Amino acid sequence: MQPSDWKRIPIGSTQFVISSLYTYRGYPMSHLSVQKDDLLKRVRRIAGQVQAVERSLESEADCEKILHLVAATRGALNGLMDEIIEAHAREHVAHPDLTADQRSKGVDALIEAIRRYSK
Repeated sequence: MQPSDWKRIPIGSTQFVISSLYTYRGYPMSHLSVQKDDLLKRVRRIAGQVQAVERSLESEADCEKILHLVAATRGALNGLMDEIIEAHAREHVAHPDLTADQRSKGVDALIEAIRRYSK
């Protein structure tokens, strides 16, 4: 993956780097290209929510407001994760054209992602 394949998305004072190749652990994820626009819209909304949390903290807003903003952001991230997990499962685990080895690698990647997600 070359730096030209990366897209930097600033969220508050942090910059996240997202690959435009949509790979996970070296597996191509071209099926996400179909959903690319919708997924990027979600990411941009999440970025806006994180910025709102940052602004609220900087302005010393009421903690109740901040809690609601953080909860909404977490919900949005969970929704994004759900979409990507479903896409991965359909394309890299359940797709009828996969070999047993491809299916096994897809399951391993999915299990690892779910374990990290559930921590």
